[in-house]
Amino acid sequence: MRTIEITTTQNVTIEYELASFRDRFFAFFLDFWILNFSILLLYLFWMWVFGLDSINYFLYLVILPIYLFYSPASEIWMNGQSLGKKAIGIKVAKLNGKQPVISDYLIRWAFRLVDIWFSSGTIAAVLVNSTVRGQRLGDMLAHTTVIKTRSSLSIEIADVLRINTRENYEPKYPQVRGLSESDMLLIKSLIERTKKYNNTAHKEALDMLVQKLRDVLNIDEKPKDKVAFLKTLLNDYIVLTR
Repeated sequence: MRTIEITTTQNVTIEYELASFRDRFFAFFLDFWILNFSILLLYLFWMWVFGLDSINYFLYLVILPIYLFYSPASEIWMNGQSLGKKAIGIKVAKLNGKQPVISDYLIRWAFRLVDIWFSSGTIAAVLVNSTVRGQRLGDMLAHTTVIKTRSSLSIEIADVLRINTRENYEPKYPQVRGLSESDMLLIKSLIERTKKYNNTAHKEALDMLVQKLRDVLNIDEKPKDKVAFLKTLLNDYIVLTR
């Protein structure tokens, strides 16, 4: 599994999982069959309305525009996704954290001729599998890549339970039992991200979470070490609920 770190326009660094070539292939495959099925339905309707003599008009007015412009049009309208990409859970993203613009999608689309069609997908496969950011030629020129919208990585409560606890540990905040496992996972995730990304945005998120927990748990004490405070809550929750 490969990941990429993208810094947003708010100077927040977010780690995304890169879409594999397999993900991108299956999205392409789904789009291909969606297009064929849609064209079949349109063909039947066209023949019913206009008859067989109008087949050339159907070719130039329906089939060619759909095959040519489906990819860029769908990505522009669906925020970096086609129907296939949406089904697989991947999308186009800019490396600089900004939203891709129309010209980015058009560049990617134009180089599909080289990446996919003229080379039978060989160039795309080699580049996506070998480049650090998982980019085909069109991505390189548009400064984009394809990321997963549903990460295969998930923090589970088992990860929380792996935190070392001491024998005869006495919980400091017994009211932590009112929190849920998902709350604990959020706390653990923020602790890890704060350690990894020591920037203003994550410090502000840490301050906000600590304040929210103090309000929910009715804790008057203002912790000097916010990370240590969160770790104490985690340990208390484990001891009280295991």
